Amino acid sequence: MQRRDFLRGATLAGAATALPAPASSFESDTPPQPLGKIAMEEHFMVPEFLDYFAETYPNINAEIAKLAPDALMDFGERRLAAMDENRIDFVVLSLAGPGVQVEKDPALAQRRARSVNDFLAAEIQKRPTRYGGFAHLALQNPAAAADELERCVRHLGFQGALINGQTNGEYLDLDKYSVFWERVAALEAPVYLHPANPVDHPAAYSGHSELWGPVCSWAFETATHALRLVFEGVFERYPKARLILGHGGETLPFSLWRFDSRWLVCNRGGRTLPNPPSFYIRRNIAVTTSGMCSNQSLRCCLDAMGAENVMFSIDYPFEKTDLAARFLESAPLTQAERTQVASANATRILHLDRPVAKT
Repeated sequence: MQRRDFLRGATLAGAATALPAPASSFESDTPPQPLGKIAMEEHFMVPEFLDYFAETYPNINAEIAKLAPDALMDFGERRLAAMDENRIDFVVLSLAGPGVQVEKDPALAQRRARSVNDFLAAEIQKRPTRYGGFAHLALQNPAAAADELERCVRHLGFQGALINGQTNGEYLDLDKYSVFWERVAALEAPVYLHPANPVDHPAAYSGHSELWGPVCSWAFETATHALRLVFEGVFERYPKARLILGHGGETLPFSLWRFDSRWLVCNRGGRTLPNPPSFYIRRNIAVTTSGMCSNQSLRCCLDAMGAENVMFSIDYPFEKTDLAARFLESAPLTQAERTQVASANATRILHLDRPVAKT
């Protein structure tokens, strides 16, 4: 069966993920609406990258850190059971961060990124109707990263790339990354910008380890990275480039009006944009529901970004699949909105019908 046929006709179930999570805060009188779903912030790991993954241990609970590797390295019954029990038809897999974004040796980073992409491609071939992939890229060499993205999209059938924050302290708005964004736009391959730690530790988090990571710093760090791209004019120069932000857009949807208002009076440092910032955020950025089971947050995303720019995700195995699925099925949405968020937007934005070139 071809992936496109499966995604059009599959009716599957899904399940709780492997790791514990707090109870949901969402409340709804809407009866559950079972429907097939596509998720795209769903992670895996290989033993060779565990040292990189350990960089995140100061950010997370020690028990989670202990449980995560086994869940991440499973590609079979455990992961598929969680999908089947909650009607998750298809997931786009990505390496859990930070990966080679923290590798100091550019040549080693490039070799390891290619190797893990080949590994993922082999796993996808075992279950092509259930798994897709986001490329892992060594941005230490932007031109080589662009070539690897093209290889992964055109020949391995991946849906785009996932990048774990800055690469050794450099953000993607620098001019050296223009060659990368040019290829992203030409391929129409979305880039999922995933949270990661910056190379510094701002004083704002000093003495408050609970703020360093998923509670606070990751969202603000990722939001700032995305805004650097907007204000540097990356999306003006490459209008077909597409960014994806998880966790309800990392706070951006709530602040669109203020971005436009304060852009008019801020110290721009010589920067200019022919359109207001919100224009580029709505046109070039899509958001997912990963780790955000809140009716209020979802409504904000839909109203601020447009229903065509909001997609379902879980953040497996760090969030619970059953919680995320039940949230979407019970959220007070129109049926058209629910279908868009569940799978229709992902099918379009990720080009899930795109043919794959033969290697």
